Amino acid sequence: MIVPEGVPPPRERIGEDDLVTSRPDSPPEPLPEASGEPSPHPDVPHPDVVVSMRDVALVRDSTPLLDAITWDVELDERWAVIGPNGAGKTTLVRLAAAEVHPTRGVVHLLGERMGGVNVFELRARIGLASASLTDRVPADERVRDLVRSAGYGVLGTWREDYDAADDARVDEMLAAMDVTPLADRVFGTLSSGERQRTLLARALMTDPELLLLDEPAAGLDLGGREDLVAGLSALALHPDGPTMVMVTHHVEEIPPGFTHAMMLREGRVVAQGLLEDVMTTENLSETFGQPLELLSRRRRFSAFRRR
Repeated sequence: MIVPEGVPPPRERIGEDDLVTSRPDSPPEPLPEASGEPSPHPDVPHPDVVVSMRDVALVRDSTPLLDAITWDVELDERWAVIGPNGAGKTTLVRLAAAEVHPTRGVVHLLGERMGGVNVFELRARIGLASASLTDRVPADERVRDLVRSAGYGVLGTWREDYDAADDARVDEMLAAMDVTPLADRVFGTLSSGERQRTLLARALMTDPELLLLDEPAAGLDLGGREDLVAGLSALALHPDGPTMVMVTHHVEEIPPGFTHAMMLREGRVVAQGLLEDVMTTENLSETFGQPLELLSRRRRFSAFRRR
């Protein structure tokens, strides 16, 4: 993350959980237990590998949400994860965000093995922006306070202790996402596009090593989507930007500057690798189960059904 001269780096804090939405004090939920069989590839990944999954499956109520996932995300890579509803995209992001454990297989995040590390420490190093978070933010929360509270991993300010370093960081992130004029507005009065940009500023507040974007353009109109794509493209193209993974249903939302792609269908990988290798008419048609035509123009994609 780019920090101009004079702007202090983010303070190191370990928040309780990004799912905390209420102001009153309450004990955190117990950590989920890791389960399943050892992976046949238990070796610690290379230090440049930010996310490493080996033969990962996640099963709920006898239903496999993910199966046989082997995936590496390296420093400076920007990944788009594409697939239809029910493909397992959000589940994949939740694994990468240290929110759930795999049923079997091995997951390493930021060099730490899931099941052998305090997940709250990991979450402090990961930025998450998701359209699903909007319903959990208190409607009367000020934009400035929402962004600032990211250091504590809470969605509503309560008794946190902030100082001038936090305020300087907030100003930088609001400016980066072009929401400075909204700083004193309450979240409930923002448009969908303004909310998404605010949540992205919040996700960047702690200068994360890994930035996860779960359908960040959901609910946006054309103008809002294009503003968001432009902002994400600038972040993706900057050499000091974080490693990024973005989930989307729509190829039109993939920002210029993204380097890799994964296509998922029914919890399994259809294709993964360099963007130009994966983004083909054949792969897209297999992923969505219908004959599609994929077009590319000016580093942007579009798709339509073939007649």
